[in-house]
Amino acid sequence: MSYFLSQSWLLDRRHALRAMGSCIALPFLECMVPLRAAEQQTATPKRSAFIYLANGVHSLNYQITTPGKGYQFSRSLKPLEKHRDAITPISGLHHPGAISHHHNCISVWLTGGKLGPSDKNTISVDQKMAEITAKHTRYPSMEIALTQDSLAWTADGVRLPSMRRCSEIFASLFEEPKGGTAAQRKALRRKGSVLDANLAEVRRLEQAMGTADKGRLDQYLTSVREAEIRTRRADAWLDTPLPTISDDDRKRTNRDIPATMAGEYFRTVYDLIVLAFQTDVTRVATFSLGGEGDAFSIPEIGITESRHQLSHHGGDQGYMEKLTNYDTFAIEQFSYFLTRLSETKDLNGKPLLGTTMALFGSGMCYGHSHGNANLPLVLAGGGDIGLKHGSHLDFNQGHFKGYQLDKPSEHYGLCSRPANPKAHMSNLLLLMAQRMGVETDQFGDSNTVIEL
Repeated sequence: MSYFLSQSWLLDRRHALRAMGSCIALPFLECMVPLRAAEQQTATPKRSAFIYLANGVHSLNYQITTPGKGYQFSRSLKPLEKHRDAITPISGLHHPGAISHHHNCISVWLTGGKLGPSDKNTISVDQKMAEITAKHTRYPSMEIALTQDSLAWTADGVRLPSMRRCSEIFASLFEEPKGGTAAQRKALRRKGSVLDANLAEVRRLEQAMGTADKGRLDQYLTSVREAEIRTRRADAWLDTPLPTISDDDRKRTNRDIPATMAGEYFRTVYDLIVLAFQTDVTRVATFSLGGEGDAFSIPEIGITESRHQLSHHGGDQGYMEKLTNYDTFAIEQFSYFLTRLSETKDLNGKPLLGTTMALFGSGMCYGHSHGNANLPLVLAGGGDIGLKHGSHLDFNQGHFKGYQLDKPSEHYGLCSRPANPKAHMSNLLLLMAQRMGVETDQFGDSNTVIEL
């Protein structure tokens, strides 16, 4: 978001491709002259949010064991019980591309890609959705993460940069640019001129390049063209007034939270996403609660160890209890997000929860052995766009002997080797993409679409 509007395009040639690629999401060719939300309000805006919890969960206390309706909430998922009619816990899905490359779990969670040593990632589902929604909103998407690793990947396999500080996120969405509109337009057009000069120089170099260099050059040219489109897009949106934010919303979201207050931070980020959806500045958001190796501690509830440390518990009862408490804490904050979505109306007067799909989960199940089958997932919301909730959707059923939570080694095996090899998480991502209006029968490594 604001990263795109604030960074200099005067990049050294060696870093140009990486930096250019990280500044843009997709080639929004339909947005050379972007449509303004005020002029092109759709009847029912559709939105999606994706929340990632690193290192899996303490599966023995997380797993729901009964499929269908009438299931009993597990200890960790208990905070979501009040949202029973608006959520679907899902068991048994996995990403085949991550099975042999566990450190890539966060990278493929929304792409369904295969990331071996020489593989390039594919587009993430949030960015596929943004291709549809971006023409209606000031920003195609928003990326928030506790580390630099966002969940979003471009069509060129480049990870988008993320934001962390709440005040910075608020400013990028709702505050006028420094120096006013005229100064911002001048800066954007100066960047556009630099891009034009870069393209002219590259075309001259192209004639003297070999085949291998031309391949790399094509990727660079794509990035430059995308950046040029985004620059023009930002220029055009300068004439559209920013949303008016109430004093209460401003106080709630325009602040920075110390690391020792994780709950306040999580809820403030969720409030920012709700506010962004309510004002229709974007319709797609991702929020990563940390990477696999650096998910932070929560001292406010007595957890001084990192999540990564707790996930490698080795059977230690103290660590396992703390991991369960961490899981429950994160799910409590997600429950808060769903409550805020249910009580907040969008510009058309509809509760946001009905028009917003929210996916919470992890790319691992059992962090101690990096088990990444039977992924812990909860899909919520979207009732007004065709999703039907209230059941536990279990793809393990019919492919195993039943949950054996009293035999940890048996259950952890289920978390490491998929009981149902055909149950790909990309099938769920495909469902969400289609509900957002993406016209496709395939996403990532999908082999069907989930019915919900």
